[in-house]
This record gives sequence, structure tokens and C-alpha cells, in this order.
Amino acid sequence: MEPSLVMLDIWLPGIDGLQLLKRLHDRFPALPIIMMSGHASIEAAVSSLKAGAYDFMEKPLHLEVLLDKVKSALKHRPSRNGKTLPSDTGLEIVSADLLMPPGMVEVVDSPEPQRTLRENVVFNGVGLLSGRKTGIILSPLGINEGIVFQTLDGQTIRGHITSLGNISQPVSSKTFSANSTTLDNGRQQVRTVEHLMAVFSMYGITNVLIKVDDEIPNTDGSAKDFCDLIAQAGIEEQPAFTRVAVIRQKLGVGNEGRHEKYLYAEPFAGFEISMRVDYAPPIGEQILTFNPEKGSFAKEIAPARSFNTFENIEMAQKLGKVGGGYLHSHIIMYEGKVINTELRYPDEFVRHKILDMIGDLYLLGFSIRGRIVANMTSHGYNQALVACLYHAIQSSSR
Repeated sequence: MEPSLVMLDIWLPGIDGLQLLKRLHDRFPALPIIMMSGHASIEAAVSSLKAGAYDFMEKPLHLEVLLDKVKSALKHRPSRNGKTLPSDTGLEIVSADLLMPPGMVEVVDSPEPQRTLRENVVFNGVGLLSGRKTGIILSPLGINEGIVFQTLDGQTIRGHITSLGNISQPVSSKTFSANSTTLDNGRQQVRTVEHLMAVFSMYGITNVLIKVDDEIPNTDGSAKDFCDLIAQAGIEEQPAFTRVAVIRQKLGVGNEGRHEKYLYAEPFAGFEISMRVDYAPPIGEQILTFNPEKGSFAKEIAPARSFNTFENIEMAQKLGKVGGGYLHSHIIMYEGKVINTELRYPDEFVRHKILDMIGDLYLLGFSIRGRIVANMTSHGYNQALVACLYHAIQSSSR
């Protein structure tokens, strides 16, 4: 007779709990199995869920939580069908018309002063892609010097859209990285700059030097640590004013439709981002509008972490595209559940998409006066929109 539910410990006398889990799952594919352990690692929990466990619980068990999980397990097992999260470890091909007529985007003077840091600060962490220990040193820069990355061998790379590797290709269909933003100068590169750039944008940092190896460090996949770093360094207002890119006419990439990826900028008296995502459980449909004049970036956006499915991460690791940093710096999902952490917000996923968007937009070299509307997009579309804005500015300046 097939049991209705099995609760199984990782550590068993005479047999490995994971081996028994695999045997049970092979014999009874629909059987819900809840794994338990008081000493297992994240990797063990991931292995359990990959092998077919319905859920994983850490000891000591709490009765109310246990009963809720048993009730859920008996009611249904998550379906393997439905919408899946597109891999953010690959490439996106974005059709973007870069031939812009004059007047769509105009750069105008702003009353906001340029800003740099008051002092040098150091931050150490782990690379999200490489999984290696790395660090950065942030230092003040003078007026009109901009965001500048400097590698360990002295190479400089501008924190600007023109430092994207393929920006000079004279084609309308470009291939952009979907999983992060990488800048290079043809000889060296700096990877995963987007979270740090987002903090520079929201804190109004216009001139700063970032000394780095080849990847910006992180700890948990969010921008929270970078907010703390800026607070530690302090901000210095400089005797020069900034300029702002004003959206005069709507422009964007992608085909607008509920089930299509698209992204556009339109006129707006201020700056805000409206983002929609709709993925398989546990994400579902999430919609959020963020306006820094009405909300707090440091409290509402910066702490939101990167996310991906276990399957995407496993495949990318096999292909050598990402390292072990993913396991400890991402919200990881498997079979309709978050398996390695507790969410900081019910809609943390869409908040992180907004975080990435803010960082990518700052590659334009200016703050933006306009509204950004996005549907189901990743870094590739973000970079494509910034390329369009840049070319529109170039067209207007000519």
C-alpha cells in the first residue's frame, strides 16, 4: 500500500536518508516526502528537493509549522508545468532601433550639485558570478570626472553605456547579457556593476573611482551593503552642477503586450519606474511602481536580492558560466518554493528587478527625468533602452 505522506530524516542508522528518498521517489513519484535534519547544509536541502522531496525542515521542529507543511503536502504537490523563470544566465537578443530623430531626449542643466565621496572606503565580499573573494576601494574624484572603474593592473573603464562591449556594433538587433552588466575597454572587464551603480544613482554620486579586480563583490545579492558603504564614506557636494536627461517623446524596445517583453521611457515630471513580472510560483504576478521622491530606496529597493531557479543555476554551473557565489547570493527556487532563505518582502522579486533597472539606467551618464515602464525584462532590455536613450541624446546634440 502506498503511504499518504513520508517524513524522512537525512541521517538514519544503516542507510543514507537521501538514498532512501531516491528509492521512494522512484517507486512512488507522487508521494509527498518531507525531509528533516538538525545539521544539514543548504546544499543538502537543495539535493533533497532536487531528488524529489516535497519540502525540507530544520530541527527542532515547530508543531504549527509542521502541521501547515503536512496539510499543504497532503493537499497537493506543486505542478512541474506552467510558466518558468527565463534563465538570467544567458543572452538576450533585443531589437532596438538606434536611429533616433532629434528632440526625443534632451540634456538640460540641473540645480543639483555634482557629488563625490568624502573619504576612501573599502569593501570585501564574494563575486556573484565567480564565487571568489574580491573587494573594491571607493575614492573621491574631481568635478566632471564621472564614474570610473580601475582594474588592478591600472586599466580604466568608464561606468558608461559606451563601455558595453557591443555598443558600437552598427546593427539594430544586438545581443546583450541577461544575467548582469559587464563593462570593458577592449582589454579588461568589470562584471556585475549594476547594484553599485544603482546606489550611486540614488545617492547622487556623480564622480567616484572604483578600484576592483574583475568583479564587484557582494554578500547577499542585494545593494544593502553598498548603501552602508556610502554612509560610511560620507558624501561631498562639489562646486559644479549636474545635467539631466529629459524624456521628450516616448521611446523603447520590445513589443507591448501582456505576455511580451517590453520596456519604454516616456515624459514625466520627475522620475519613477513601473515594473511588472509574471513567473511561475512562488513568484506569480508582481507589479510595483517606485518613485524615489515618495519612497525610500535604501529601505524599499536596495535590500531586494537576486533570484533564479535551481535548474538555471545548475545548468549555468555545468557550462562554466557562474561559480559557487550563486548559491549564497541568490534567492533560489525549486518546484514552486523558495528553498534557501526567507523573503524580505512578499514582492522581493519585482523589487530586485527595479534595483537592476536603476543601476543599468545610470550607465547613461545622467539622471533621467521621465517614467520607465517595464514588463518581464532583464539586463539585456535595460541595456538596450539605455543605448536608445544615448543615441537619442547624440541625435539631439547634433
